[in-house]
Amino acid sequence: MPNMTMAIPEEIHRKMKKYPEIKWAEIARQAFKQKITLLETEKDPLRLYAYKRWVEKGEEAHELFKF
Repeated sequence: MPNMTMAIPEEIHRKMKKYPEIKWAEIARQAFKQKITLLETEKDPLRLYAYKRWVEKGEEAHELFKF
């Protein structure tokens, strides 16, 4: 897996240090994945609908399209 270095404001860094048990790299990976998914689905109305439902209510996409 490639590495990436990021700069964050000092205030955020101080707050993050208060929670050493949190895996901040994993939080960042999840945020990147979520943003990429949104960008990839913006042009497909059904995928965008499923994505928004997933974000808002935690519903799985395969559950939304059961017939």
